[in-house]
Amino acid sequence: MSDASPDGREGLAAYVTVTAAYWAFMLSDGALRMLVLLHFHTAGFSPVQLAYLFLLYEVMGVVTNLSAGWIAARFGLTSTLYAGLALQIGALIALAQLDPGWSLAASVVFVMAVQGVSGVAKDLSKMSAKSAVKLLAPSEAGGLFRWVAVLTGSKNAVKGLGFLVGAGLLALWGFAPSVWAMAAVLAVILAGVVAFMPPGLPGGSKAAKFSQVFSKNVDINRLSLARMFLFGARDVWFVVGIPVYFHAVLSDGSAAGDRAAFFMVGGFMAVWIILYGGVQGMAPRILKGAEKTTPEIVHAAVGWVTALTLIPLALAAAAWAEVPGLTGVLVAGLLVFGFVFAVNSSVHSYLILAFSSAERVTMDVGFYYMSNAAGRLIGTLLSGVSYQLGGLPLCLATAGAMAGASAVAAGRLRAR
Repeated sequence: MSDASPDGREGLAAYVTVTAAYWAFMLSDGALRMLVLLHFHTAGFSPVQLAYLFLLYEVMGVVTNLSAGWIAARFGLTSTLYAGLALQIGALIALAQLDPGWSLAASVVFVMAVQGVSGVAKDLSKMSAKSAVKLLAPSEAGGLFRWVAVLTGSKNAVKGLGFLVGAGLLALWGFAPSVWAMAAVLAVILAGVVAFMPPGLPGGSKAAKFSQVFSKNVDINRLSLARMFLFGARDVWFVVGIPVYFHAVLSDGSAAGDRAAFFMVGGFMAVWIILYGGVQGMAPRILKGAEKTTPEIVHAAVGWVTALTLIPLALAAAAWAEVPGLTGVLVAGLLVFGFVFAVNSSVHSYLILAFSSAERVTMDVGFYYMSNAAGRLIGTLLSGVSYQLGGLPLCLATAGAMAGASAVAAGRLRAR
C-alpha cells in the first residue's frame, strides 16, 4: 500500500466520492434482495429454497473478503471500488435474462450463480469504502469513530430504502424491467465516479503478500468471531423468516393482496434498515465515543451484545405462546432489536479500524468482513431451515443463541 497521505481537502473529497459510490451500490443491493425474495416466494419457493438463492451470495462474500484486502493492497482501493460496481451491473444484466419457462432446478442454480457475482461485488465495494475511512479520517479525538459511523449508518439507511424501492418496482413494473432499470442507473453512476474521483486514495504495492491477510492480532481475531455471530443473529430471522411470516399474515392470496403485501413487507424491512442506519450514525453520541478510550468502548460492546441476546429470546417466547396482537409485538420487538444491534455493529466497525494499523488496514478489514459474511451465510441457511422446521419461534430462538455466542466472543477482547 502506498504511503501517500492525502491532505485535508483531497481526503474529504475522496471520502465524499467513495461514500456516494457506496450509497449507489447499497441501494441496488437492497432492491435486488427484495426483488429476488418476493418474486420467488410468490412463485412458490419454500423457505429453504429461498435461503438457497442467497447462499452463494454469502459464500462468495467469505471468499471475496479473504482475498479483497490483499487485492486492494496490491492494486489500490479505487480499483476494487470500480470492480465492485462493474460486477454488480453485470449481475443485474444477467439476472434480467431469467426465463420463466425454466425448470425449478435451473432457476435456482442460475439465480444462485448470479447472486454469487453480486456477493463478490458487494464485498469489494464494502471493503474499499471501509478501508478508505481509516486512511482519510481526521486524526482528532473521536474523528475515526465519527466518520466510520456516518459511512456505515448512511449506507444502511440507503440499503433500507433499496428494500422499499425493490418491493415497489416489483409491484409496479415486474421483475425483468426493474432489474434492467437498476443496471442502467448503476452504470451511469459508475461512469460518474470514474470521471470525477479525486486523488486521495493510495495506489497498490507489489510487495503485498497474500499470506499477510491472516492477522496475528488476537483482538482482531476475537472481534471477527464476535462479528460472525452478531450478523448470524440478525440474518437468521431477517433473510427468510420474518418476510415470509409477514407476507403470509398480510396477503389474502389474491394478486392484489400479494401486491399490497409486497409494499408492506418491503416497507417494514426498509424502515427497519433505515432506522438501524440512523442509530449507527448516532452511535458515537449514544456512547460518547469521543470521551472514551478503546478499552472502555470494548467494555460497552460486551454490555450491548448481552442485552441484544434477550430480545429475540423474548420474541420467540411470544411467538410460541401466540400472544394476542403478535404481529404488533414482533414489529415493536424487532425495532428494539434493530436499535441495540445498530449500536453493536457501529462499535465493531470502529474497533476493527482502531485495532488495525494503516499498513494492514485493507487486509484486517477484509479478514473481519470475511467473518461478517460467514455470519450472514450461517444466518441465511439457518433462517430457512429453522423456519421450515420450527416456524417463527425456532427462528427467533436461534437468533438469540447466536447473539449469546457473540457476547461470549466479545467478552474475550483484551484491547489495551
